[in-house]
Amino acid sequence: MEKSDDDIIVCRCEDVTLGEIREKIREGLTTTEELKRVLRVGMGPCRGKTCIPIVRRELSRMLSIPIEDVLPPKDRPPVVMVKFKSILEGSEK
Repeated sequence: MEKSDDDIIVCRCEDVTLGEIREKIREGLTTTEELKRVLRVGMGPCRGKTCIPIVRRELSRMLSIPIEDVLPPKDRPPVVMVKFKSILEGSEK
């Protein structure tokens, strides 16, 4: 039995597989932003450091477009971890 690479975990933070990404691209999602909103890739603690490059490469491959044309998703605050206690107290640390 041949093993498919669809079972490879691309986003470890959100437990998203390559197969799930491919399925959503086949369904019509064409940007990293769309995939982020639907599958939550890049929304975990690592903020997409490992998965977004893979997602961009897969979009490039499946859509037959240059990887330079596949933009990364927009960063949204907070871009660093913030403790809720800091927010409640109004401190910056």
